[in-house]
Amino acid sequence: MTASHPRHRRALVVPAGMALATALAFLPNTAATAAPAHQGAASADAASLSYVVNVQGGHGAPAHVKKAIAKAGGTIVTSYEKIGVIVVHASDADFAKTIRKVPGVQSAGATRNASLPSAATTDLGSPKVLSAAEVAEAAQEAAAGQDPLENLQWDLPAIKADKAHEKSLGSPEVTVAVIDTGVDDTHPDIAPNFDRAASVNCVAGKPDTSEGAWRPGAAESPHGTHVAGEIAAAKNGIGMTGVAPGVKVSGIKVSNPDGYFYTEAVVCGFMWAAEHGVDVTNNSYYTDPWYFNCKNDPDQKALVEAVSRATRYAERRGAVNVAAAGNENYDLASDSITDPSSPNDGTPSDREIDPSKCLDIPTQLPGVVTVASTGAKGLKSSFSNYGRGIIDIAAPGGDSTALQTPAPPATSGLILGTLPGGRYGYMAGTSMASPHVAGVAALIKSKHPYAPPALVKALLYAQADATACTDPYDIDNDGKVDAVCEGPKNRNGFYGWGMADALDAVTR
Repeated sequence: MTASHPRHRRALVVPAGMALATALAFLPNTAATAAPAHQGAASADAASLSYVVNVQGGHGAPAHVKKAIAKAGGTIVTSYEKIGVIVVHASDADFAKTIRKVPGVQSAGATRNASLPSAATTDLGSPKVLSAAEVAEAAQEAAAGQDPLENLQWDLPAIKADKAHEKSLGSPEVTVAVIDTGVDDTHPDIAPNFDRAASVNCVAGKPDTSEGAWRPGAAESPHGTHVAGEIAAAKNGIGMTGVAPGVKVSGIKVSNPDGYFYTEAVVCGFMWAAEHGVDVTNNSYYTDPWYFNCKNDPDQKALVEAVSRATRYAERRGAVNVAAAGNENYDLASDSITDPSSPNDGTPSDREIDPSKCLDIPTQLPGVVTVASTGAKGLKSSFSNYGRGIIDIAAPGGDSTALQTPAPPATSGLILGTLPGGRYGYMAGTSMASPHVAGVAALIKSKHPYAPPALVKALLYAQADATACTDPYDIDNDGKVDAVCEGPKNRNGFYGWGMADALDAVTR
């Protein structure tokens, strides 16, 4: 079954009604007829669904729960005993309803609506790839001490990363995990900083550590590779420069061949990061199939609980979790939002939700750093979600070049990043803002190696450059207000505590 509503990840074009001639790149979801090598997709009956069953953590799955799962026709794929999350495949449509009645089961729910393997989605587009001529031209104009493409990266001076690099590039003892569509570690700008030991394929809900399993397939999205380069592309005289070009980056692949980020894979990703010494995780996605997961629905409640347990565990083990706020220009602090896209692997319909009760996960989970996007003029990106008390911090994620034009020599209002196969290209979205903050958090951790996650986050917010509300916010100058910002200069709905500051991260 093909999703009837286009599934936007956290890299996106401007919202409907604001599209302009300048192309904004967005994340493709490519249909696949078979899982490529290293995909890690679990074999299952065509009618099977995947479930999470949540029990008390720390003691392993009780024997009677395991027996009940088997009796109900379920097969245990894996069990994350420390957080009490069991991943199960079952073909009985009433499996979750049956297992919720078992003593000791706190919640249980289907992680998807489409049978295994997941329904394919249509290809939404691709990044704007730099041509050889554009690369050569940029290299000729690069200043002394810059990587060849660095003069195209208006986003680095926007957060003072260029000045920060004069002081520190970050520590190789710090690792940022890109929980995403996979990372091409053979890219010459990623290879020097890649942490293989902290990389894995989690698509099936359990770790696949085979060689290269963390890489995207040829027909899969380049999204994770782009994000990885934004964070830690090496300052090595090649291509571009990351926000923290001296730290390590790992790839934790959680997106299946059809572009879905299902709960069991996301839980596996956070658990892997927690157990492998990761200092920061970047999460530029929402967990499918529900854009917002409502706790009054027993299935969605179980998904929120499972991912919440995993993010909390990762933070307890030392990881700062950073996530993109989303690209629909939603006010996440409003009383009501219309969600037209859920479930995106079934039959979506318009549903009115309260975003304080129906959560976009992982970005709205407690403890997760929620990142809004800004463009080349320092204003909220036209597409970026916002909300007072929801947004923690802002960073460059790009915007239409016509809406927010960068100063020369940069030519595009989008964000430059690495692409598989040694290429470079532009994308835009809160997907691109989140890795900037993850990079700054890595610089803070490099400066303060013994700082726990709570202190890293406190420094991240304290060092942010307070940014006043844009009022009125009429990004396309058509005389109509496109979003309303609320709150003071140092804590408002558009920019949270303000713009991330890489220079303070390495000097304070």
